[in-house]
Amino acid sequence: MENHLQVQQQQQQLKLPPGFRFHPTDVEIITAYLVPKVLKKPFDTRAVGEVDLNKHEPWELPEMANMGEKEWYFFSQKDRKYPTGIRTNRATTVGYWKATGKDKEIFHPPTMSLIGMKKILVFYKGRAPKGEKTNWIMHEYRLESGKQPTPNLPTDITNAATINASSKEDYVVCRIFHKSTGLKKVVMSSYAMPMPMVAERQLGFQESITLPPLMDYNASSPLAPPLSLHASSLYQLHAAGASSSMMEGAFLPTMNGH
Repeated sequence: MENHLQVQQQQQQLKLPPGFRFHPTDVEIITAYLVPKVLKKPFDTRAVGEVDLNKHEPWELPEMANMGEKEWYFFSQKDRKYPTGIRTNRATTVGYWKATGKDKEIFHPPTMSLIGMKKILVFYKGRAPKGEKTNWIMHEYRLESGKQPTPNLPTDITNAATINASSKEDYVVCRIFHKSTGLKKVVMSSYAMPMPMVAERQLGFQESITLPPLMDYNASSPLAPPLSLHASSLYQLHAAGASSSMMEGAFLPTMNGH
């Protein structure tokens, strides 16, 4: 409820239409936000704020975002772990961000040139390598240029990639969100039958068979049934009472131990 009210207040302050949601594509993040940010050109910054990810925990970021209900966007500068190295410092006071999987390449649609990369990171509490995994996820977008220059690629993209590569504190765009675990779905086998249906079939089968009550007959009594019942007779009795599908779970009463 608080998140919904926060979104409404943000929309009123930013003069956004009702129902507005900010969800740019990977290409739009690179071309419409990251490129002008690096080149210091004017662009609409209402949707993407700026934050130092090393000084804040992920659950603090939603309140610092310009907008967002389930995902939040930020500009951030990479903090080098060592002054002369290229490794990024991803530690916070409580934990650290750990990369997972392989970086995804982002291509410019008209020219199919490489313009950026997307890295997926997961937040862990504690210190490596014994950190506790959380459900906080980060998608980090950075500028990247191909090995071969593309003549038709916009000049701004090429210049921004060159500037970012030569800078020790290059800019990235981060998408932060909390992954919902949800409930696991229970998949039933195609041959599984619900218990109420089994009970109904058993009841219908039992009602369809009329058998004499169990009595303690004497062998000399004229009402006594035969002492033995052949297997073939028993099979015929089953076939006459119900189909094979209705035999599931049903039992015939015994007579004189047979």
